Amino acid sequence: MLVDTHVHLNSKKFDHNLDEVIKRALDNKVETMIVVGFDKETNKRAIELAEKYPFIYATVGFHPTDAKKIKPTDYDLLVKQLNHKKVVGVGECGLDFYWDKDFIDEQIEVFKKQIELSIQFDKPLIIHMRDASEATYNVLSEYRNLKGIMHCYSGSPEMATNFLNLGLHISLGGPVTFKNAQIPKRVAEMVPFDRLLVETDAPYLSPHPFRGKTNEPARVKLVAEEIARLRNLPFSEVAKQTSKNAYKLFNIKEKI
Repeated sequence: MLVDTHVHLNSKKFDHNLDEVIKRALDNKVETMIVVGFDKETNKRAIELAEKYPFIYATVGFHPTDAKKIKPTDYDLLVKQLNHKKVVGVGECGLDFYWDKDFIDEQIEVFKKQIELSIQFDKPLIIHMRDASEATYNVLSEYRNLKGIMHCYSGSPEMATNFLNLGLHISLGGPVTFKNAQIPKRVAEMVPFDRLLVETDAPYLSPHPFRGKTNEPARVKLVAEEIARLRNLPFSEVAKQTSKNAYKLFNIKEKI
């Protein structure tokens, strides 16, 4: 019924209880999980999980805060991994001017390379954007035929429209449930229903009432429930549509 389009089950935080976390997700009708890589280690682990579990798929990429460490030869392995049948996306990639303002040129270069790989392999980008809305839009707007996700979107509704006009999807996570998070709530109301996705970003950004605790994919249900409330729709309709959107974008056969 639900697809968590962005979860880090490849995080060391789940090493001690991964089977329990996965069981809770399945018990809460999370039928598919996209495990997102962001460096060599987590890319490898994401693929391992995808190979082990039929309901898990992987994405591989380089996070912007690692851009200064990426070498040209690192892309050779990334290309090899993108040929894997259960790797369905490129990233987590993008721009982050909150954690790293000293290597902006390197971030842009690494981001562009991954955009090009996304187009080459016809697999969607998983885009990280923090304190870099305008710069992210400027880089993306240089390309055509984009497929991708503005992951855990935290920008304005106006910028969301700009990203939608580029052909991208908007994904919302735990922050949309926070009581004072007016901007994500407005975004949840205005994004076209066929471009909306849900995620947890677990183990980060746990939704209300678990804010501040370790997040897990079972809680994507709370995100979908809040979006249903905001859009005045049945939960089942939000779960069905966001899952349909995810399967189409990631080119995964939809569960019946």
